[in-house]
Amino acid sequence: MRKKGLSVMLCAAMAASLLAGCGGGNKPAETTAAPAAAETTAAAADTTAAPEKSEAETEAEAKDDAASGDLIVVGYAQVGAESDWRTANTESFKSTFTEENGYKLIFDDAQQKQENQIKAIRSFIQQDVDYIVVAPVVETGWEAVLQEAQEAGIPVILSDRQMDVDESLYECWVGGNFIKEGETAGNWLADYLKAQGRDGEDINIVTLQGTIGASAQVGRTEGFGNILKQHDNWKMLDMQTGEFTQAKGQEVMESFLKSYDDIDVVICENDNEAFGAIDAIKAAGKTCGPDGDIIVVGFDSVKAAFESMIAGDLNATFECNPLHGPRVAEIIQKLEKGETVEKIQYVDEAYFDTSMDLENILKERAY
Repeated sequence: MRKKGLSVMLCAAMAASLLAGCGGGNKPAETTAAPAAAETTAAAADTTAAPEKSEAETEAEAKDDAASGDLIVVGYAQVGAESDWRTANTESFKSTFTEENGYKLIFDDAQQKQENQIKAIRSFIQQDVDYIVVAPVVETGWEAVLQEAQEAGIPVILSDRQMDVDESLYECWVGGNFIKEGETAGNWLADYLKAQGRDGEDINIVTLQGTIGASAQVGRTEGFGNILKQHDNWKMLDMQTGEFTQAKGQEVMESFLKSYDDIDVVICENDNEAFGAIDAIKAAGKTCGPDGDIIVVGFDSVKAAFESMIAGDLNATFECNPLHGPRVAEIIQKLEKGETVEKIQYVDEAYFDTSMDLENILKERAY
């Protein structure tokens, strides 16, 4: 779709040039400015930026394309289905990139294996899709396949997790500020302990990390670590990956409980790991939550996390908004028009704990 649009623009420009050369009539020939020049002129003439299009307007434009029979083909290489968050993220794309909205979505579940994602991206290139969206399993090892996409003229958009590659190899990234999420969790814990009168106590912490090398794992570990350094009485006893799954989270937490008798806090780098940790804590005869032995913190803020907080098991969850589909569609519509987009695009996020009106908040949650 984007490639077709460029061809039409080129043909139009050539036709305009020929007409200008022929000079039909007394009227001076009109000249069409190059896109960059037009933008510069517009900026000089009017310093007030045009208002951002609403999600509804973006969707309406896509539907116009669908009505004309032109569908924008998008290949989406998803990490897998390892968590409730991931399921909501997938559904956000599937419900956005529909034929009714002007798209054809080719979806691939990589089952948390990088080699599967690389294979999917190469398949998208062979199918000559218009755009490739990737939620990468890990940050490294992508240069070769992204270079292939670039040589094929297919823009790549990153969703959720980032890649450690040259920025010229992708258009932009959409997701949460993982370092900020980790720091917010650390600051929340400091405030929570202070409110309990425990800010002067020695606090023993264990962490269930996400998939090692994933952007969410790297950022949340770093962010919480930044706050940990500010508290001499906080001790990190152990950190191991729970692979973002409930089963692995339970397994690792069981190991922690056998190794350490005095765990005060468990930081789980997603909610599913937290659910596994809670199961392990209860099986060991201990308690958790606001009235329990162990403080449990999760990330993602899926609906099941609210239910866990209401039940008194989970203390807090830090949001990672999974609804990336509409934002990515908005980006694609801008690229279709030849507009530039910001390289880093954070989604709005918050946090929730047991001091809030969770039942009413849950009623309005989309995921």
